[in-house]
Amino acid sequence: MTNLLAQTEGLLDACGADGSYICEAVFELTNNELLATGADWLLDRPIRILLIVVLAWVVSKLVQKSILKFARTIANSPTDPRLQSLRERGPGKLLMEERELKRASARAETIGLVLRSIGVAAIWIVALFMILGQLDIDLAPLIAGAGIGGLALGFGAQSIVKDFLSGLFMLIEDQYGVGDIVDVGSASGTVEKVSLRSTTIRDVKGTVWHVPNGTIARVGNSSQLWSRALLDVEVAYDTDLDVAREVIQRVGDELWADPEWGGDELMERPEVWGVQDLGASAVALRLVVKTEPSKQWAVERELRMRLKVALDEAGIEIPFPQQTVWHRNADAVGEAKQILPAGKSDSAADSVERPVSEKKDDVGADPEPQGDD
Repeated sequence: MTNLLAQTEGLLDACGADGSYICEAVFELTNNELLATGADWLLDRPIRILLIVVLAWVVSKLVQKSILKFARTIANSPTDPRLQSLRERGPGKLLMEERELKRASARAETIGLVLRSIGVAAIWIVALFMILGQLDIDLAPLIAGAGIGGLALGFGAQSIVKDFLSGLFMLIEDQYGVGDIVDVGSASGTVEKVSLRSTTIRDVKGTVWHVPNGTIARVGNSSQLWSRALLDVEVAYDTDLDVAREVIQRVGDELWADPEWGGDELMERPEVWGVQDLGASAVALRLVVKTEPSKQWAVERELRMRLKVALDEAGIEIPFPQQTVWHRNADAVGEAKQILPAGKSDSAADSVERPVSEKKDDVGADPEPQGDD
């Protein structure tokens, strides 16, 4: 009984309360605590650590494949039901399909890279803690330190976390991509780079703006799916509006029939919506054209040039602000009153004031005083 108790105590000292099978087997065969402990450290624990590493590697591969498939599904799903109809009809549909495929591929790659990095990091962190537990390292201080460090990092890097989360949702929702022309409030221009941290925009002057994603409160995208060229053509009030409308519509139809423009830039026939504004010196007629994304400005410039030529040929005036000013030269009247002799100043002054007030086309003339010699 005493030997059994001593053997049990030796087993506990060598292998612990949760001793491994190898440690217990070696102790039963040799009855040697040192050999049992050595077998546990040289055979059992390395095998367990190896199994943890292999399991973590397998799980990480499965998670990466699942995340990649999920990211591709999100990126390839149309964000607007009109996208499919636009792909199936209209000029430039092949170019649109190619652009959308490249954009979806870039989105899937970015989203997948981020999610895979987060997933793999979480898996290997858990595996590391499990390995440390196999080495009899107390994990409580490590977990407490990691919690405090994470809390400090969360408070100190709130803006960075906000930027990353905002960038992730921008990519998932496909709010904009590289090549789009956007207005994010603080900057506007062409998007050159999109990352989780920031968006790089080059404006029309060539200035590059780096905008943190967390500071973007709203986004105006001028080149998603389709765009619209809008022109308010002003004509004089005495112009026959029906004739002016016919001229403007004819210019739009000629642009639509032009293979260089109607085949690649325009998506629908131009329309004249009618009188848009009754201004102080002109009547505005609105012309609208549905164009390919980001092509509205080129179409507007071409239409302005053609409209100027067509309106000049039709004799339709494009008005400009005009103002008529009547000026009365009071200085000449005052000088005449001072120069003329007493008793004749009133009649002379009348003769000076009369031509100025009655003959309005002699603006700025200095009338000579009239009187007796």
